[in-house]
Amino acid sequence: MKKLFFVLAILLFAESAQAQLFSKEKLANRESFDKRFLTYGYFLGFNSYDFKFDYKNENPNNRTDILVEGDVGFSVGLVGDMRINEYVNLRLEPGLYYAQRNLRFPGFTEEKDILREVKSTYIHVPLLVKISTKRLNNFKPFIIGGVSTSLNLSSNEDNPQDNSAGEFRMTKGTNYYEVGFGIDFYLYYFKFTPSIRGVFAMSDELVRDEDPNSPWTGNISKMSTRGVFINFTFQ
Repeated sequence: MKKLFFVLAILLFAESAQAQLFSKEKLANRESFDKRFLTYGYFLGFNSYDFKFDYKNENPNNRTDILVEGDVGFSVGLVGDMRINEYVNLRLEPGLYYAQRNLRFPGFTEEKDILREVKSTYIHVPLLVKISTKRLNNFKPFIIGGVSTSLNLSSNEDNPQDNSAGEFRMTKGTNYYEVGFGIDFYLYYFKFTPSIRGVFAMSDELVRDEDPNSPWTGNISKMSTRGVFINFTFQ
C-alpha cells in the first residue's frame, strides 16, 4: 500500500511539473468554472483496505501476528463542492465502497480456523478541505484532507456467533481522518480530477469473542482500518 501511494505521488507530481515547466500558455478550458459558489459531480475509483493491529503481548519475531491479505475494491459516489475563496474549497463526497480483506490467524492447523474473509460494503461520507495552487494553463494541483464517517452495511456486529463458529465480527460505524493530493485537469467539456488519499480509522473496530482468551481475538488490543483511495472525479 505504501509503495502504491509513493509511485502514484511521483506520477501525479511529475505530470504537474511537466505542465508547469515545459508548457507554453494555452487557451484556458472552462475558465469560469472555479468561480461558481457550488459545483457538483461524481467519482469512480479503486480502494485498497488494510487493518492495523495492536497487540496486548507483542512478539518481536512477529510469529503470532495476524496476516492481512488486501484486495482491490471498487468505489462510486457523488461530489458536492463549495467555494470558500480562490484557493480553498469545502467538499462533501458521499460514496459506496466495496472492499475485501482476508485475515490469516497463526497457531491453527485447519484452514477453517486460519482464514477469515472480511467482505465490507461501506457508505462512506467524508467532509474535506481542498487547498489548491494557482491555476496554470489547464492544470491545478491541490492537497486535500479532513474527517469522515462510514456505515458498514456488511457488519455482523449483532451476530451472537463469534470466531468459534467461524464468524469474525466488526463494528458497524467508524470515524476516520483522511489526507491526500491530486490534480485538476480542465478539459473542453468538463473538469477531470485524479486524486489519491490515505484513510486512517480513529477507533477500535473489533467485536471480540465471548471467550476473553480466544485464540482469535484474545491478544488484540485494537484493530483499526487504514486504506488508500484512488478516485477519478468528473465535474
